[in-house]
Amino acid sequence: MKQLLTALLILPFLVSGQQKTPLIQSLKELNESRGSIANYWLEMGTDNYGAPIKIPVVYIQGAKEGKTLGLTAAIHGDELNGIGIIHQLRETIDVSKLSGNIIAIPGLNAYAIQNDQRRFIDDEDLNRNFPGKRNGHNSQQYAHKITENILPYFDILIDMHTASFGRTNTMYARADMSNDTLRSLSEMQHADIILDSKEATAGSGGQTMRAAANQLGIPSITVEYGNPQVYQEVMINRGNQGITNTLKWLKMYNDGLPIPRPAQKVVYCKKSYWIYMEEGGFLEVTVELNQKIQKGDKIAIVKNAFGETINTYLTPEDGIVIGKSTNPSNISGGRIIHLGIEE
Repeated sequence: MKQLLTALLILPFLVSGQQKTPLIQSLKELNESRGSIANYWLEMGTDNYGAPIKIPVVYIQGAKEGKTLGLTAAIHGDELNGIGIIHQLRETIDVSKLSGNIIAIPGLNAYAIQNDQRRFIDDEDLNRNFPGKRNGHNSQQYAHKITENILPYFDILIDMHTASFGRTNTMYARADMSNDTLRSLSEMQHADIILDSKEATAGSGGQTMRAAANQLGIPSITVEYGNPQVYQEVMINRGNQGITNTLKWLKMYNDGLPIPRPAQKVVYCKKSYWIYMEEGGFLEVTVELNQKIQKGDKIAIVKNAFGETINTYLTPEDGIVIGKSTNPSNISGGRIIHLGIEE
């Protein structure tokens, strides 16, 4: 009985606290309050019952005015390390030493995250539907709201990803390396690999959010932080350090410490591609992430249902393993490794 009474007394305070989080339609509605951290719900449309579809926004304001760094996590619903990075950043940053703002969205794809899936509710890849359409299908309308109500309020964007289901990744950055700003922004992350990646229009005519942001004049890079559907402490710590490095490089953060040197030498890749299986079977990848391999090295074997080896895969050229499959069971066309080709 005592526990029940305690719960009844506490419940109104919990509900009241939840109700205090404002619901906004656009980031232009964020309230200015220097030297503070505030939470918002941003409406991204309405559901079957007419209730708002909401995503969380953490608005970190420095003691002084300045630029705005945008951080977006989980545009794919299985890419959760970025959420952990934003949460850790919130806990560790000293707003008294910050100039400007950080607008962080720890969970951009509302439906996919709550349903433990990668794609949006219409089974579209949300990150291939930018800049979106006001009167388009589900993903196009959602992408349009991001383009109109989120991206214009960033000066710089770091879009935070991971590998997808059945795969693992190194920590690597994607950016157009012909752009000095994007190159420096990538180098601040202290990633294992930096991949020269110029955005191209997808087959359906859609683009990634990174491409849409860059076309709006917002310098934007993608950073891949490891594996899907998990929190990896090492990746979260490294990601938080990379954001701190970025803030210092932008002259937005002064904690009295210099930008540290990277723990290891970064590998620059001029291109990359996936190597796929020619037949179905049970895959055993024999190389590790970040491993440098030479043309002709064995990268995988495939066995049939009886355990007999039916194929051995060799790398077609020298490179480095950016990502690899972790799913043994595959039909023809299954992924083996993501191979980066060094500059």
